[in-house]
Order: sequence, then structure tokens, then C-alpha cells
Amino acid sequence: MPIRTSAAIATLILSAGLAATAAQAQALPSKIKEAGKLVVANQPNYPPMEFRDPATNTLMGVDIDLGEAIAKELGTKVEWSTVGFEQMMPSLQTGRVDVIMSGMTDLPARRDTADFVNYLKSGAQFFTQASRAAEFKEQTDFCGKNVGMSRRTSFPAETEKWSEANCVAKGKPPIKVVGTEGSVDARNQLKQGRIDGAVQGNETIPYIIKMDPNTFVAVGGPFSSVQQGIAVSKTDPALRDAIAGAFKKVMADGTYKKILDKYGVGETAIDVVRINGEAVK
Repeated sequence: MPIRTSAAIATLILSAGLAATAAQAQALPSKIKEAGKLVVANQPNYPPMEFRDPATNTLMGVDIDLGEAIAKELGTKVEWSTVGFEQMMPSLQTGRVDVIMSGMTDLPARRDTADFVNYLKSGAQFFTQASRAAEFKEQTDFCGKNVGMSRRTSFPAETEKWSEANCVAKGKPPIKVVGTEGSVDARNQLKQGRIDGAVQGNETIPYIIKMDPNTFVAVGGPFSSVQQGIAVSKTDPALRDAIAGAFKKVMADGTYKKILDKYGVGETAIDVVRINGEAVK
């Protein structure tokens, strides 16, 4: 029978470690159905991924629009829960939130407690004050300088690794990584002249340059390559698979591309749904 055939195929794929590949139409877990909503952890301070409109205080951004589109495909609604970045994983583990969708990088170390439905390419990128553009024409001009970045992200480790290979290995002083209380703090310190440069995800820099004219300038392209993902608890594979299936449909009908283009980050699009970096068929 066709249903049994599909189930048999799904079982084989699941056993191969690609659970989501056979779960495109999988129903939401009963707890989500009963609640009638998907509680999503988010920190709206990382435009254009998530932020509040200065004029209306409306929550908006890539993650917001994409999260709403995925929820619509799942037949539920989203309750956005503002959670400090350092508390997101604990909130996921304790069940305070169902998923995390807040520009979070899919890192191997985070996969101990969560699975990631990948949805965006990202990379760390240097930028500085526009008034100091002549000082920082090349990325290596940051060698020996104070460069700020959110301490709660993967940027410090990525920057130190880049510095070892491109500064220290070539006889130049290492970059002095300055951990900040988030990307907003890094930009404020840069404006105040307390640091010489800063690092953020390349998907955000064109937006902040546009929104704050003549203030910042990017230096070089991304110097790392990672993917952002929707984090789902390891104990909830059914929800993970349902989200992956819904995202695949959002990609197929063009909604995904429209959202990325709306916020000017079309180049960050991925071409296939992935879970923990592995392609889902």
C-alpha cells in the first residue's frame, strides 16, 4: 500500500541519520497542537535578522518573517519570547521555549543539547568607522588593534583563529579581541573610539551601514563560513522534522527568497534544507 511504502522509506532514511528527509509532512507534536502556538526565543537587537521598528516598536526582521511563514505552514502561530542570548539554550532545555530563532550559529558544541534546522549562510566580517577607512584598507590592518565583538557568539574564536593565520603567522601582532555585551555595544564602542574595529555577521553589515549613513564601512569580505539555524531540543526530533518539512515548502514556494530579498540579504540564501549541516532530501 502507498502509505506503508512511504512509511518504510521514511524508516530507512531515519535509520540512516537523516530523520527530517522523510518527515516533510509530519504533524506537529501534540504539545504544540494543544498549546496552539510555537514559543520561540528571540533577542531583537540584531538587524536585519531581528529588531523593533524605531517608529512603531513592531517586531520585524528576517527571523521574524521566516518564523511566521514556517508557523503558517505548520498550521500554528508564533509567540515570540524575548530571551537574553546566554539564556536561550537553558530556556530550550527547560522547556520554557520550544525553539530558538535568533541569528544563532549552528556550532558543533551546541549540538550536544540542540539540533539545528539550517536556514542561512553567514560569516564574520570586519568593519570600522567610516572616518578611519583610510587606516583600514585591508583586513590585516587590524593586526595589533582592538577589535570588538559580542562575547556570547562564535566571533571571538573565529577572529582569534584568523588572527593566528593572518597576523601572527606573518610576523605581525595578534588582533586584540575585545568581548562586548552584544553587537549594539560593539558598535557603540566603535563610535566612541574605544575600539579600532568590530566584527559582526556579514548578513547584518550592509543593513547597519544603510541605516546609519557615513558611520561605518566594511573591510574585506567574510573571513569565516558558518550557517545559522533554528535550534530545537535534542529530545524533540518530531518538532525538528516538522519544522524542516515546513521550511522546505517555504523555500519551494518562493517565500524564503522574498523574505531575504526584502531585507537585502539574498546572497545569504542556502540552496537546500540542512539539519546540523547535513542536507535533507
